[in-house]
Amino acid sequence: MTSAERTASGPCLTLLPEHEMIRQAARDFARSEIAPIAAHFDETGEFPYDTIHKMGKQGFMGIEVPEAYGGSGLDSIAYVLAMEEICKVDAAHGTIMSVNNSLFCHGLLKFGTEAQKHKFITPVATGEKIGAYSLTEPMSGSDSATMKTRAVREGEVYLINGRKSWVTSAPVADFVVVFTTTDPSKKHRGITAFVVETDKPGFERGKKEPKLGIRASATSEILFDNYHCPVENRLGEEGEGFKIAMTVLDAGRIGIASQALGIAEAAYEASLEYAREREAFGQKIGEFQATQWKLADMKTRIEASRLLIYQAALAKMASRQTGQRYTLEASMAKLFASETAMFCAHQAVQIHAGMGYSKELPVERYFRDAKITEIYEGTSEIQRLVIARGELGLR
Repeated sequence: MTSAERTASGPCLTLLPEHEMIRQAARDFARSEIAPIAAHFDETGEFPYDTIHKMGKQGFMGIEVPEAYGGSGLDSIAYVLAMEEICKVDAAHGTIMSVNNSLFCHGLLKFGTEAQKHKFITPVATGEKIGAYSLTEPMSGSDSATMKTRAVREGEVYLINGRKSWVTSAPVADFVVVFTTTDPSKKHRGITAFVVETDKPGFERGKKEPKLGIRASATSEILFDNYHCPVENRLGEEGEGFKIAMTVLDAGRIGIASQALGIAEAAYEASLEYAREREAFGQKIGEFQATQWKLADMKTRIEASRLLIYQAALAKMASRQTGQRYTLEASMAKLFASETAMFCAHQAVQIHAGMGYSKELPVERYFRDAKITEIYEGTSEIQRLVIARGELGLR
């Protein structure tokens, strides 16, 4: 846990030694292993297998996973710190890390059987395998109750048919947590979750998406044609899928908020350095009030985002004892941090002017990467809906 202390300058959040250790380890790894290759993989759209496997060996793919299942056994604060450092260098690597940690491992830890945890979590947490999460369909995004992918039980297997879309890591995933309908008449109460093994007949990887940003994070459709999924691969009971999906997204949104914070910090630090060096009209551009105000707004939003993220991470940790959801905290952190990332990236391009528009510097990549944080795992509009309805007591 963290502790709050009062110093001469006021209250502050003090991190434990293990938090500082994971943050420094992630920072060192990102700078030495990811920074030299980030631009190349962004340009080519290739999947960075080597660095992802190395991240697994470093413990970054299962930070909150208990050591018994191959993870690092750390807490949610450690996770957001590591995510921030990785994404500060490259958000695409951070996306892969986030999906493995939050959307895949977290859901199986919370809802999986012991057999499922050992079979699926351990290889993903160690980086040997890649996990994915599939809720969205071509005509079913935020309104998941309209999904068409169907699972029908026949004895000890479920026959799955349908198409899912925008599945992060799908082109390379070994396992996918897939949400289907088992009883369409019940709408969201008829949704059921399964862990799908992608090397079995009936599973096909569809069109790979040509994305604006996070290009090294592979995304595609997945298709099912009479895929035989054994009953033991069902996650939870029939009809519990929607609850599982929303619970997992609470954790996922904290990860995306941390990703957004990393992008925002990278954009800010690049801008700060440029403002100190670039000259115009006989002085450094940082001496102009217009630039100073941009930097002031960037810094303030970044620090506000950080506190919202820490608050959400602490709420997640507390939920293990209380059982209470942390939906509100996660949504507020994700909403504010993602819009902060977009704001800071936009200001960074403006401060850099023509150089900000050039691929010679990573600022334009921060701008492209920032946008997705306002969209996936619940758009900003959905976050505002979740927050307002929660405060109003509406279901």
